[in-house]
Amino acid sequence: MPAQHLKDGQHRHAPLQLNRFVFISSAVSIVVFALLTIIFPAEIGFFLDWSQNLIASMLSWYYMLLVVASMGVVLWLCFSRYGHIKLGQEGEKPEFSYIAWVTMLFSAGIGIAVVYFGAYEPLDHYLNPPAGAGGTAQAAQQAMVITFLHWGLHGWALYALGATVLAYYAYVEKRPLALRTALYPIFGKKLTNGLLGDMVDGFGILATVIAMVTNLGIGAMLVYAGLVNFWGLPEDFTIFITLIIVMMGVATIVAVIGIEKGIALLSKFNLLLLCLLLVFVFLAGPTFVILDGIVQNTGDYLSSFVKMSFNLYIFEGDRAVKWRGIWTVFYWAWWIAWAPFVSMFIARISKGRTIRELVSGVLLIPLGFTLLWLAVFGNAALHMVFVEGAKELGAAVVADPQMAIYHFLQQLPWSKITIFLAIVISFVLFLAPVDSGSLMISNLALRTDDPDVESPIWMRIFWCVVTTAVTVGLFFSDNFMAIQQAVVLCGLPFSLVIVVYMISLIKSLRQRPD
Repeated sequence: MPAQHLKDGQHRHAPLQLNRFVFISSAVSIVVFALLTIIFPAEIGFFLDWSQNLIASMLSWYYMLLVVASMGVVLWLCFSRYGHIKLGQEGEKPEFSYIAWVTMLFSAGIGIAVVYFGAYEPLDHYLNPPAGAGGTAQAAQQAMVITFLHWGLHGWALYALGATVLAYYAYVEKRPLALRTALYPIFGKKLTNGLLGDMVDGFGILATVIAMVTNLGIGAMLVYAGLVNFWGLPEDFTIFITLIIVMMGVATIVAVIGIEKGIALLSKFNLLLLCLLLVFVFLAGPTFVILDGIVQNTGDYLSSFVKMSFNLYIFEGDRAVKWRGIWTVFYWAWWIAWAPFVSMFIARISKGRTIRELVSGVLLIPLGFTLLWLAVFGNAALHMVFVEGAKELGAAVVADPQMAIYHFLQQLPWSKITIFLAIVISFVLFLAPVDSGSLMISNLALRTDDPDVESPIWMRIFWCVVTTAVTVGLFFSDNFMAIQQAVVLCGLPFSLVIVVYMISLIKSLRQRPD
């Protein structure tokens, strides 16, 4: 059995055992789904689209209540007497420094989508609002509120909840760091360690690989679009596929290196690049408008928080109901589908911290930066279109979302340099979720009682190869959109797991002697 690397440089032999049912069933499910999508693109696309519309029309109320309940539990954990509980044993110090922890929190939750949607989403809501006329001052104000809603407290609360639950059972109650572990207080040892637990872990792997495929595809499209349109790279499908393989090759190397040397350093580099671009847009754009916007956006978001949290647009007509399914319900399902591996990764790096530290860290640090990013890019883009009359920018962004960041940067000075920086950021941002995802799903396919043990290198490489092959196959079949819809569908069954998580943790905390 290979020795597992420890932080202090020592090595130990941990009892690792492959969970054959979880590993084989999840791998086969992913391959079968990918093959069906590639061989029958039209039929699978129709089915996924029909399923997504059905969920949006029948279960919107459920998603709304779930994310609100999750946020309520998380805030209760933070401010209750349970907030002081250390996610570790008595006297145990945090495994990672505060700076390393913060940067990894940041990179775990902020992926390539923040670049993709930064200018695109506010402009789309401005031009195509759920209700009322587009292109108005009211639509612009509402666009930023909606964008803040989709990227705000609700989604990050899901990550904070999952991470707190998993870290509590792994580091306080000394159970394995796996999705199944939190089922124990409700379903008991037999079911948790049996088929039910295997199904939860296996489904977590399935959802994570699909999310990783989506992340790889969006990242490759962003990088390729920038290289082709602004740096003269020939438009060739072979080059695009080669780019996917190269990007995933780099991600595999970082995943093999591990959390301490690979992901921690990458996270710091991520943060530096994003801050550079953010500061540039803030200074080169309409600075004082952005400052005004940050204040107004925050006030609008907070003042309409409760109303927006429960707004299902039931009296706004068919257009609004359809918009609800495409945007808000899509986002809630998307956050839920990403929750398994993001929560596991945050739990893994939060050993030794308190519940209050974990919750406040997740809800303040990456959330704060995300909303700042959206406020800077969103207000600058809206000002360009609404005030300066750059209507062609709005039309171009809505017509081709993957080019949104580049069209936006073209409106500012030194666009050649900043577009290149955006390409680099798109490449680097894609890496962190894939690396953390491959590490976490590899751990899920193992049987071990040690939550600190990292999975064998061969298994991380295996999942990276599977992710690459599925992504390439979907682009060859011209059906990449299907996998994005599949991510949303994965959110429905895992939402039931989140309900169990809330009940389990509350039950366990109330049974504590202190």
